[in-house]
Amino acid sequence: MTTPLERFYAVIPAGGIGSRLWPLSRADAPKFLHDLTGSGSTLLRATWDRLAPIAGDQRIMVVTGRAHRAAVEQQLPDLADANVVLESEPRDSTAAIGLAAAILVRREPDVIVGSFAADHVIRGDRLFRAAVAQAVTAAEERYIVTIGIQPTEPAIGFGYIKSARDLGIRGAEGVLLVDSFVEKPDLATAKRYVSSGEHLWNAGMFISRADVLLEEIGRQKPELLAGLLELAEVWDDAAARGPVVDRVWPALEKIAIDYSVAEPAAAAGRMAVVPAHFDWDDVGDFASLAKLNSGGRKSDLAILGENARVLSDASSGIVVSQTGRVISLIGVQDIVVVDTPDALLVTTSANAQRVKSVVDALKLSGRDDVL
Repeated sequence: MTTPLERFYAVIPAGGIGSRLWPLSRADAPKFLHDLTGSGSTLLRATWDRLAPIAGDQRIMVVTGRAHRAAVEQQLPDLADANVVLESEPRDSTAAIGLAAAILVRREPDVIVGSFAADHVIRGDRLFRAAVAQAVTAAEERYIVTIGIQPTEPAIGFGYIKSARDLGIRGAEGVLLVDSFVEKPDLATAKRYVSSGEHLWNAGMFISRADVLLEEIGRQKPELLAGLLELAEVWDDAAARGPVVDRVWPALEKIAIDYSVAEPAAAAGRMAVVPAHFDWDDVGDFASLAKLNSGGRKSDLAILGENARVLSDASSGIVVSQTGRVISLIGVQDIVVVDTPDALLVTTSANAQRVKSVVDALKLSGRDDVL
């Protein structure tokens, strides 16, 4: 049995619609509410099950949209009511994670928080727990810590972390100073990153003392921090919370925590990274989903859907079916077919990242009924 880490509180930001997985992922049924691996658990439930032994099920906070509250609580029956933080509208990850930290530091001044996305796939729970434990130890030294994944290939769909020297932290041996964060590279650059041995995949996990995280937000975005602190001050008073949320939340700046915290903290020498070896994927598009469900074998056809009826001959890629309609594939390679009751997507693995542009076009055309 795993003993929860002292002072540690896990935060699960459960937002975004996963537009590159449209039409499977929708505004009312986003990526984290789907079982994308055939495990029988949604990505959100799998995230909870991974974190509960480390934090304890009463020390996990979920930040999600008001529209998803019922689904989240149905999937996570042990989630404490006080640990459900509802966003009236999306304001990006700094607001979501920063508000959680601001609420928790008022409840527990020396708390260490860890943020873990609700819609990633991780395999290797023992290695994951070991990495989080190292990160918590480094966070006690007032570093903001991320967990970087050892690259297994020159992936162009992920951001990278360039590491520097070993910090020599007792109990967190091997934790490195972060030199910089770099955006998704082209293939030649990705190959150079992997061969250098100095770069890790950026998995978007952040572990820090809550007060240190808020200090960093305040350095870069003082107005945003002021709004978060004002919200946190009334959050546990149900009667006072509503009017303040309605006034303050919509005015908060929309900015990803990578830009408000991670990059400036790295530049100032306040960011550390734990090199980790567990399997990780952000399931960013149907190409990665196909790879996850075919064991990495490009010659295979992955099929998702309880009632999927698929006939294939000399074909590979992925079929996601929600209709029970017969889908026949003959001699097509790396194909993506997503069949839902009101929308059909057909593309290839090579073009999977371009699905987001279809979503953008549907928004512009006013076709919100299928989003």
